[in-house]
Amino acid sequence: MDLDVVNMFVIAGGTLALPILAFVASFLLWPSALIRIYYWYWRRTLGMQVRYVYHEDYQFCYSFRGRPGHKPSLLMLHGFSAHKDMWLSVVKFLPKNLHLVCVDMPGHEGTTRSSLDDLSIDGQVKRIHQFVECLKLNKKPFHLVGTSMGGHVAGVYAAYYPSDVCSLSLVCPAGLRYSTDNQFIQRLKELQDSAAVEKIPLIPSTPEEMSEMLQLCSYVRFKVPQQILQGLVDVRIPHNNFYRKLFLEIVSEKSRYSLHQNMDKIKVPTQIIWGKQDQVLDVSGADMLAKSIANCQVELLENCGHSVVMERPRKTAKLIVDFLASVHNTDNNKKLD
Repeated sequence: MDLDVVNMFVIAGGTLALPILAFVASFLLWPSALIRIYYWYWRRTLGMQVRYVYHEDYQFCYSFRGRPGHKPSLLMLHGFSAHKDMWLSVVKFLPKNLHLVCVDMPGHEGTTRSSLDDLSIDGQVKRIHQFVECLKLNKKPFHLVGTSMGGHVAGVYAAYYPSDVCSLSLVCPAGLRYSTDNQFIQRLKELQDSAAVEKIPLIPSTPEEMSEMLQLCSYVRFKVPQQILQGLVDVRIPHNNFYRKLFLEIVSEKSRYSLHQNMDKIKVPTQIIWGKQDQVLDVSGADMLAKSIANCQVELLENCGHSVVMERPRKTAKLIVDFLASVHNTDNNKKLD
C-alpha cells in the first residue's frame, strides 16, 4: 500500500479518535459538562438564542426564537428546580413562525438568586410581570404556558394581569386544593411534620434518589445510565439548599393553594393538559379547573405522568398549536360578525 495512503488513514484515524476519546472521558469523568453541552447543542440546533434583561439590579435569563408578529407570542414557564431548556423537547415540534420566549424562573439557572427575594407564588408572579414589561411582551396580549410550579405561577398571573394574556395553557399545574391527598402529598406532609427537609423527593442528592425522582415524575420508565444520573445530580447539588428554601415557600400556607383561590378570576380561553398517571399532582385537578374557568378545555394524556413536557413533547406541542389556532380563528370570526 502506498505510504501516502497509509499516512492518510493514520491521520484520519487520529482525527476521529480524539473527539471519541473526549466524549468517552466526558461521559465517565464529567457527565455534568456533557449535559451542559447537550443543552447548548439543542438550543443552537433549534435556533434558540440566550439573552439577559434587567429590572433595576435584577437579572432575568431567557431564550427566544422568532419575533413578535401577527400570532400571539408564547411565554413558557418551567417547573420547580428546572430551567428554560426543559422546553426544548417541545420547541422542537413548534412552528418556527411562532415567537417563543422561555425564561428561567426566579432563582433558577441564569436568573438572579437573592436571599431577599420573595419566592412565594405571588412574589414569582410579580417577578415574571417585571420580566414581561422589560421585554414589552405585553404590548400585545401573549399566550402563557406553564407546567407544575410554572403552571401555578401562570394561572395566578392570568388572574392578576388579565390584559397581558390572550390565552393560557396549564400543564399539570400545582396550587390546587384536593379533597384527598395522594401518596406523594401524604409523604410530603409526613416529612414536614418530622422536619426532615433533607428527604424531599423532588430534591435528589444521590444517583439513586435521582432515579427515584424520575420514576415518580414519569410514567415511562427511562433507562438512564448511572453516569448520566450522576451528572444530573452533580448539576443540581450546588443548588439544593435554594431548592429546599423555595419548596418550603411554595408549599407554605401563603402559597400552596394560590391557583385554587384565583382560578375563578381567569377569564381568558384556557387549556388544561394533564397526564392521567400523574403521581405528583392528581389528574382530578383538571376537572376542578374546568368547573371554575368559564372558557376551558381539558386534554388528558394516556400513559403519561407528571413530566408531560418530557414524556409527550410532540403531543404537547400539537395540543398547544391546535388550541392557539382554535382561539385565533374564533377571534377572527368575532371580528367578522
